[in-house]
Amino acid sequence: MLFNSAHYLLFFLPFIFIFYFLLRRFTDSDGKIILILAGLLFYGWWNINYTPLIVFSIFFNYLLFKKIISSKNKSKKKFILLFTIFCNVFYLGIFKYTDFIIQNLNYFLDLKIKLFNLPFPLAMSFFTFQTIAFLVDAYDDEIKNINFKKYSLFIIFFPQLIAGPIVKYNNMMSQFDTIENKNINLNNILLGLTIIAIGLFKKVIIADNLSTYASPIFFAADQSMSLSFLEAWSGVLCYTFQLYFDFSGYSDMAVGLGYMFGIKLPINFNSPFKSTNVAEFWRSWHITLGIFIRNYVYYPISIFFTRVAIAKKRNAISNYLLTLIIPTLITYLLLGLWHGSGINFILFGALHGIYII
Repeated sequence: MLFNSAHYLLFFLPFIFIFYFLLRRFTDSDGKIILILAGLLFYGWWNINYTPLIVFSIFFNYLLFKKIISSKNKSKKKFILLFTIFCNVFYLGIFKYTDFIIQNLNYFLDLKIKLFNLPFPLAMSFFTFQTIAFLVDAYDDEIKNINFKKYSLFIIFFPQLIAGPIVKYNNMMSQFDTIENKNINLNNILLGLTIIAIGLFKKVIIADNLSTYASPIFFAADQSMSLSFLEAWSGVLCYTFQLYFDFSGYSDMAVGLGYMFGIKLPINFNSPFKSTNVAEFWRSWHITLGIFIRNYVYYPISIFFTRVAIAKKRNAISNYLLTLIIPTLITYLLLGLWHGSGINFILFGALHGIYII
């Protein structure tokens, strides 16, 4: 189910919105169960056969979260955290990178392993990253003992389930329990509908129309057809803006939907193509992913190599290499690989790492 589809805008959203606030207004219920069920329905609409994947992830991570916060032994607590992060990354990697690994093994080792052709479950990257951030915050004692209902809603809240933004537990979940959000707020509805309208315009009017120009040119290039200079560049630029307006439009709709329920989600794009350098671009493009990568990927890698530099007592050039250049390259290689399983994505990550350096 897409945010811009008729059955979502005309049926799903109005029904969930009205039922949620009626339940909160006239009963003692906090409405979280309604939003959890709505999230499951929203996710299952894509393919109900893959709904058990996100349900399993929720149960598995909640159980290990309880182990993390209940453990008094620091070493054991750290082991559980690392084990849980590994399981989540491995779970993601099975669906996203299995065929990519097999293709490269077949190519370099002249093997003939059959591809699994596994479909990539909807939103798996986003709920995996959000889960990892949650577990690290729990390890750092930023999240106390919470119930299963709150954790489930944090993962499966449908406005930001598919494409983010990636949010921290404490920033989002505290908003559900405020008195102000118990009743319908007209200002929130008007603001939310305005932001949704902007997102819809970006997605439907701009991005979808640009795709009618970009797709044929990319198809022609894929078929090794000859393209003129203008044809090639028009295809590249149309696709560039198609990608931006599609993604930022979807993110705007997520923010607008959050406002309708009284939840303020962070913005994900801040005019990235106005940036004057690559570092500024990455601070404006997919902002919540950039924050996640910085906090949970770059910083740990940088700390590790800094400790290596201190232990080895390297000279200034070696220290610079270990504490800045290598962590930056590794981070952007992983960022490129996260965007897709292919050599082009690895090159994309490597180039941006070099640009940043």
